[in-house]
Amino acid sequence: MKTIDFDYQVPKGLIAQYPMENRDECRLMSLDRTTQSISHAWFTDLHRILRPGDRLVFNDTKVVPARLWCVKETGGGVELLFTRKIDRRSCEVLVKPAKKVRLNTQLRLADDSSIRLTITGELSGAGRIATLSEDSSIGSIDELLEGHGKMPLPHYIKRKPLEADEKTYQTVFAERPGAIACPTAGLHFTDRLLETLKSQNVVFSFVTLHVGVGTFKPVKVDDPIDHIMHEETFELSRRASDEILGTRRNGGRIIAVGTTVVRVLEHCSLETGRLTPGAGSTRLLILPGHSFKAIDGMITNFHVPRSTLLMLVAAFAGKEFILKAYQEAVAREYRFFSYGDAMIIA
Repeated sequence: MKTIDFDYQVPKGLIAQYPMENRDECRLMSLDRTTQSISHAWFTDLHRILRPGDRLVFNDTKVVPARLWCVKETGGGVELLFTRKIDRRSCEVLVKPAKKVRLNTQLRLADDSSIRLTITGELSGAGRIATLSEDSSIGSIDELLEGHGKMPLPHYIKRKPLEADEKTYQTVFAERPGAIACPTAGLHFTDRLLETLKSQNVVFSFVTLHVGVGTFKPVKVDDPIDHIMHEETFELSRRASDEILGTRRNGGRIIAVGTTVVRVLEHCSLETGRLTPGAGSTRLLILPGHSFKAIDGMITNFHVPRSTLLMLVAAFAGKEFILKAYQEAVAREYRFFSYGDAMIIA
């Protein structure tokens, strides 16, 4: 198995740069693993595809405004992407451009020169430790991000973050701050659709996985098994675990909303083969050949070529079947990636 096995071509015009103004216009491709058939609907038709008693499992992480624009003392611009808080005044960041930002580099915010940061540590690659200077007008990293951070849109969205992204790049059920990328399968759900699903006796559970910097990391090795996954924190509560197990006992299906939910549930089923509540961190890489223990279906977006996300979906649906579906999505001009359309695989 090689990385190139998960390649495909998507026209630039199909890479969604903005969310749909009306989420009801998002399209939904339905993949039946048993019959190997593909059908097409609107995302608002989801209640007709799911069955009473099915359980949707959502990721309730909330994206933090993790991107900051700064200026060096020399006048050069620097972009920082917050990745992890160390303490009240310090955090790990990714720096762009990294080569010119070394230890003791002084930075000030582009939109407020009274806020200053010092690079106090160098990590691997573009990683740095940034610390608020003593003479800054604010006293904490949380205050810095809340007041000046912008949404960390993925690299394939070729525009500056907009104020509207603070709402549109966030799911309606986002509650627990900590992610630097959105679990985008959840973006298609509106409060109205959730109410419709409830009325059809579709039930919900919530897990947490704080999507980290690894979501931006492409697979560059020839064999994907050699790819190093970035560590991400998660939590599967006792309540959610009991709800999911109860649905299974009653004959309902477990439908994961997004690859992040798949990774939480599969991670929590690895050791015993039975879903077990827990919290911690995971580096789980799911590739074709993985034996799924916790899910019966998934809802997901169309993912970047050669990505770990596409490989996970291929592991569940079958590589040939998923690449056939992607070819059909291109032919039918589905919208791709974070702000794009969706598929359900069951």
